[in-house]
Amino acid sequence: MQNITASNPAKATDRAFGTADIQLLVVDIDGTIAGLSNTIREPVKQAILAASSRGVKVAVATGRMYRSALRFHRDIGSTLPLICYQGAWIQDRATQKRLRHLPLSKQTALQLLDYFEEAHLRSLLSIHFYIDDQLYVPEITAATRIYAERAGIEPNVIEDLRRDIPGEPTKVLALCQNPGVLDGLLSSMRKRYTPAELYLTRSVATFFEVTHPLANKGDAVQYLAEELLGLQAANVMAIGDNFNDLEMIAYAGVGVAMGNAPDAVKAAADWVAPDVEEDGVAAAIEQFVLSDR
Repeated sequence: MQNITASNPAKATDRAFGTADIQLLVVDIDGTIAGLSNTIREPVKQAILAASSRGVKVAVATGRMYRSALRFHRDIGSTLPLICYQGAWIQDRATQKRLRHLPLSKQTALQLLDYFEEAHLRSLLSIHFYIDDQLYVPEITAATRIYAERAGIEPNVIEDLRRDIPGEPTKVLALCQNPGVLDGLLSSMRKRYTPAELYLTRSVATFFEVTHPLANKGDAVQYLAEELLGLQAANVMAIGDNFNDLEMIAYAGVGVAMGNAPDAVKAAADWVAPDVEEDGVAAAIEQFVLSDR
């Protein structure tokens, strides 16, 4: 816990003395509860279970596919609906009922494909379409193989996505090993599309993600907290590590950024926890949930 720092000292001091009434804890997966090992370290798991034992409800909000996120959802004992695809897909694991699905239109998806396959980008990007919780790709690149192994899924190859796209994508992902290329791509796409047209984000340095304009973790966490649980933002603690977590960090009464987060994400948070490899989520839970109860 020694490495925790406050981005907003006045607010953080109040929280530390127990004015926060956290009833819902929302955690991201990659870079937050799971690091290089692609598993949840025991101190983090035990801290989450300790929070649950004190009546705090726990949820997962991730950019991952539903089926890729399920094992993490189970590992932390969450009984709440799982927020995945940046909030475009919310599903109750117990009933299998899908509570929310906000896909992109086929027309929009194919416009994106046209742009991603322009000459200056074609050889640099690996394109992923997510449809009905399946991954579809025009080819399996080295980046796709690494991604699929970490996600624990098998990609489906459709060489001509324009002709054979099987449905409306929940998300479109462009992978590139050069973060600078994706910086330029994000800048260019934000000139082409307004926030009312598409939600554009980066979940890691090498991922550029596109979803429905109403699909982001902030809106999804608000839906979970207020509509399903009858809570307020002040009752929510959200922990994340990247730009796709900004909206839920901003919404939550206590928004925590991981120590491995980009500087802009840290600046938006109430607190900055230690790095994922230093069990930052456990430290944050101890500070805001366990120490005051």
